[in-house]
Amino acid sequence: MNNFFESVSAFFSGGDQLPWCSRDIIAGCEKEVAEAPNDASEDTKSEGIMRLSWALVHSRQPDDVQRGIAMLEASIGNTNSPLQRREKLYLLAVGYYRSGDFSRSRQLLEQCLEIAPDWRQALSLKKAIEDRITKDGVIGIGITATAVGLIAGGIAAALVRRN
Repeated sequence: MNNFFESVSAFFSGGDQLPWCSRDIIAGCEKEVAEAPNDASEDTKSEGIMRLSWALVHSRQPDDVQRGIAMLEASIGNTNSPLQRREKLYLLAVGYYRSGDFSRSRQLLEQCLEIAPDWRQALSLKKAIEDRITKDGVIGIGITATAVGLIAGGIAAALVRRN
């Protein structure tokens, strides 16, 4: 019986395994980027921005997630390394997943998996998206079936009252 309640709870909670990031970590990353020396290498600056982007898309605050998406979208065109492109595509997919745009997230993961077909993180997120889309469909069908049942019941009750 306990397993039943756990599976129902997991069904309605989403069940993804993505980490969340606290406001303190985001503030630390913002400070790191802001205080980077002017003579720091481009790689050092880029690493700080990547850490900040990671923290933002893993935030519980929708505004932070949107900022992370915007930062990644702005920087992805300047990416030459396939590994860095894969990382940015994945973080963008996380951001879109967190903001509820599952189709965009899935598109980005497909691009990511073209670069690294066996990457577990991307495969795991893709499965979470597919599960979420399936769950949303099941809930939608349930709501529709309930509404149709209530309408049919109302019509039947009205007809019975007439006679």
